[in-house]
Amino acid sequence: MAVEAPLSKFKKNGYKIYIAVLVGLAIWLAYDGYLNKDFIKKHTLGHGTENARPDVTLVFHQKSPPFLLAGAAALAMYLFMTKDRKLTADDTALTINGKKVIAYDKIERIDKTHFDAKGYFVITYVAGGGKETDLKLSDRVYDNLSAVLDELVAKIS
Repeated sequence: MAVEAPLSKFKKNGYKIYIAVLVGLAIWLAYDGYLNKDFIKKHTLGHGTENARPDVTLVFHQKSPPFLLAGAAALAMYLFMTKDRKLTADDTALTINGKKVIAYDKIERIDKTHFDAKGYFVITYVAGGGKETDLKLSDRVYDNLSAVLDELVAKIS
């Protein structure tokens, strides 16, 4: 029976918070830069004269919202691309995001000393060419990691 550990809600919610902050900041700066007449008046040098020009603050408030919205869009696309990532421990191998497959007979050891306190464990396995490689799996990246760890320990033992 395969045990799955999907991408953690901690990670997904973090991206959503960053997106909301970027969009909110873009709206706030755009409002101050284009619609708030008092702000525009305060940050215009020589207001009411022929040589009136915006100061650095007003220019920043007018120029930065598109870049903030582009950052929010990039984060939203990244969240959309990574939302289905998962870790799967089935009968023969550990599969990471459907791409990297580590057979159980290639796993040398599992260091779970920090799992209870810090929420991660390290798998040492033999990669291609006989080179030992460490893989750190954290519960901040994947939910249901304890079930995957139990399955790995049962298969290795």
